[in-house]
Amino acid sequence: MTEDSAAEPVDYIAETRATYDALGYPPYEWVKNEGTPPWTPIRVPLREAKLALAASGGIYQRGQHAFHFKDDASFRVIDTAASCDDLRITHFAYDLTDARADPNVVFPLDPLRALVEAGELGALAPEAFTFMGGIYSARKVREELAPALVERIVDQRPDIALLVPV
Repeated sequence: MTEDSAAEPVDYIAETRATYDALGYPPYEWVKNEGTPPWTPIRVPLREAKLALAASGGIYQRGQHAFHFKDDASFRVIDTAASCDDLRITHFAYDLTDARADPNVVFPLDPLRALVEAGELGALAPEAFTFMGGIYSARKVREELAPALVERIVDQRPDIALLVPV
């Protein structure tokens, strides 16, 4: 990212429409969820909290299969002790240049580990979860991906979760 581009906002709706059009996909239909999500207060101080991490930036670890583009509703499990040098990224809906140069911009493992080391955060859950956002099928996300991710995250018994959208 250049200093000049950092100051300019990105019209993600227009970018998504243009990307889908260029790939020959039907126009993207934005999900409209009914109601308000329930408010859940944090029950422990952050310095004691175990944090689960999930990100939609198409991150995978060296040795894992890359995501494919058309409605890939799979996810990858990333060991939170993994080196960022072992992370790879593939995604069709955003410019990967900065994320490939530093995966922390879409999957902040190093900053989270630094917070744990500084005593500002209790711990990271041992596994993080990644998937490729931009899944056209809201049904696949609602019925397949989201329940599978929730189950795996809950199994780690975190106090809080950080969801990183891309």
